[in-house]
Amino acid sequence: MANQPGDISRRELLARGIALGGVAMVGSSTHLFGQESPSTGAAPGGGADLFDDLRAHLRGGLITSADPSYDERRKLWNGMIDRQPAAIVGCAGAGDVISVVKYARANDLAISVRGGGHNVAGKALRDDALAIDLTPMKGVRVDPKKKIARAQAGVTWGELDLETTIFGLATTGGTISTTGGGLTLGGGIGWLMRKHGLACDNLLSVDIVSAEGEFLTASESENDDLFWAIRGGGGNFGVVTSFEYRLHELETITGGVALYPPSMLKDMFRFYRDYTSAAPDSVMAMAGIVQGPPGTPLEGQQAGFISVCHSGAESDGEQLVRPIKEFGPPAMDMIGVMPYTTLQTISDAAFPSGNRNYWRSNFLMELSDKAIDIILERAGGLPPNANSALFFEHMEGAVGRVGPQDTAFSNREAKFNFTILAGWTDPDQDDLYIPWIRSFGDAMKVLATGAGYVNYMMDDEGTARVRATYEKNYDRLVAVKRKYDPSNFFSGNQNIAP
Repeated sequence: MANQPGDISRRELLARGIALGGVAMVGSSTHLFGQESPSTGAAPGGGADLFDDLRAHLRGGLITSADPSYDERRKLWNGMIDRQPAAIVGCAGAGDVISVVKYARANDLAISVRGGGHNVAGKALRDDALAIDLTPMKGVRVDPKKKIARAQAGVTWGELDLETTIFGLATTGGTISTTGGGLTLGGGIGWLMRKHGLACDNLLSVDIVSAEGEFLTASESENDDLFWAIRGGGGNFGVVTSFEYRLHELETITGGVALYPPSMLKDMFRFYRDYTSAAPDSVMAMAGIVQGPPGTPLEGQQAGFISVCHSGAESDGEQLVRPIKEFGPPAMDMIGVMPYTTLQTISDAAFPSGNRNYWRSNFLMELSDKAIDIILERAGGLPPNANSALFFEHMEGAVGRVGPQDTAFSNREAKFNFTILAGWTDPDQDDLYIPWIRSFGDAMKVLATGAGYVNYMMDDEGTARVRATYEKNYDRLVAVKRKYDPSNFFSGNQNIAP
């Protein structure tokens, strides 16, 4: 509805509402589902809440800056991100999501979507927007006969793993258990990916709320163009309220990490290159540099690490991880048979919520001597704490057997993803670490494919970087965006503009 002479704009109303603790101004009105709601006529401070109409259509809760829990609820994993949404809706189900989308459309409000809240760029929240918070949606149903799991959008990978492993089943998830199902939409790198594919390759269907507030199912047989796009295209096309995953028999996991002294870094990276070139699909390995753990001979030093996961017979696992255990030998060897849930949480403590984080990632076709030299030349700038690392993730295997245009995730030919992941707590150090990471990332980009991993991408990498990441799939993604979201309602993401 257009503003009448003398009316304040909706955005001005919203801003004042926040400043006054969610109190609406005299003579204002709100819309729900395109219908006008009568004005309360309340004076500022008189108690009329701007979002009363929306609250009446919700099962979950809605809070504004007036609520004591507001500051806690708007915290994100990346402590560098400090955003103040107009309201946060803790959705109890898909119905709440539909109500928020329709309300936002009717009142010309921006929205954001929060699943795990782990996205490093802080895409879960936007200033002055309605935040669709999916974290209360924790339902999981496992069908052990069909080997399928249905997980609502607030379920973290750790929570899903606990449900599926009870039945001796698992699927590819993130390597930090506190991440949410939303990482599936960007691809989903994980320990089982070389054997079973990315998380998005194990996706069978989603329930999704469109930009018009329509409830859709996307799968190979229903809205298949949308299903193609959400497997790598991120949150550009709607709000996914549940994910249906293919599960696999959970085999014995032989995994863990080995640490090496600084003097072995170059040899370690070369060994890792040779090891991964011969590794079967049952093995996924990472390698990089971290701070040596306190109370160990490597404390206070930059330590090399190789972490590994073998999924299969214990005897095969023992044989396939032996070269890592024998190379060097490592200063610390923590590789052995362990539960899958233990491996999935092995990095959790190193990357807690609340640190200031800034990352760069690049897909590489090879781990060249030049790349190793750049890493060793620049690694000294890594923050000297346990919350920072630089590392390679070995791709190939089942990841590479999916065609680059079969899903929106197009980086199927890359052998490695290389990431600089830095975390610190002092804001005064932003000017020290952020330029170093950018420069390091640019140096590696020269040797890379030009694409980055959208789940690791920061806000300042630009639209050209997003386009390069999707390669030949970009124009097709734009076409799907125009069909399902022509007004770019879902723009709080690594955006594909219609």
